[in-house]
Amino acid sequence: MTIFGPAVDVRPLFPRERRALLDLLGGLGPADWARPTVCPGWDVHDVVGHVLNDYARRLSGGRDGHGGAVFASDETLPSYLARVNEEFVRASRQLSPRLMIELLDHLGPRLDAMWAAVDLTGPAGLDVSWAATDLPSPAWLDVGREYTEFWVHQQQVRDAVGVPGADDPELVRPVLEIFARALPRALQAEARPDGTAVELEVTGPAGGRWLAVRRDGRWRLDPGEARPAARVTMDQDTFWRLASRGITVGQARARAALTGDPALAGAVTMLLAVVA
Repeated sequence: MTIFGPAVDVRPLFPRERRALLDLLGGLGPADWARPTVCPGWDVHDVVGHVLNDYARRLSGGRDGHGGAVFASDETLPSYLARVNEEFVRASRQLSPRLMIELLDHLGPRLDAMWAAVDLTGPAGLDVSWAATDLPSPAWLDVGREYTEFWVHQQQVRDAVGVPGADDPELVRPVLEIFARALPRALQAEARPDGTAVELEVTGPAGGRWLAVRRDGRWRLDPGEARPAARVTMDQDTFWRLASRGITVGQARARAALTGDPALAGAVTMLLAVVA
């Protein structure tokens, strides 16, 4: 049994998420593009530039085989990503909002076509390090990670301009499903006897329940049933914000219910589904 649990196919949702984003951006005024977001140092224009970077980077690498920026000799993955993301965002400040909207609209269907050709059971184009660092990722998790990236950045823009949306359960549920794949890694430092289980319950219209079970010396997502040694319950808004670090661990714990083994429950609230 894979540690990542059942596959999740998010590919039909990319056009819907993008349509919601483009409709949102098309209605923003000049002042809205300058509003600060939860991303340190980035306003709305910068976050949209970062999303454009993601579109261009994945097409360039996944479709065209272009290697892109190279690691400096002293860089870790987080520092590399921080550098190249900031470089693109800084350059994108030269682009008008209208042009960025047009580029997203133009590149989006090409990205959809690239995802449609992916064998979801094959290896990932880019491993998902926040899910596991010692195992290759499946392609479906890589594609799912990109969906969560786009959806979260859209929510960050919506928060900044005070326009909620893209919050239908059909759009939100896969974000929670993919973020839950970080649960085994969140627990990895907690050694327990095989068979020990930990439950994460996320409440709300898009919520769900995920069980991590210790088997063969490591934690794995398990779709079955088990009596958990620890349980953490939080609402869906708290969960996605915690996983993307839109709120702190302390803020998430204040909004959550933790029961059972305190070390295991505390580890769940350290769950991180971004590279940091």
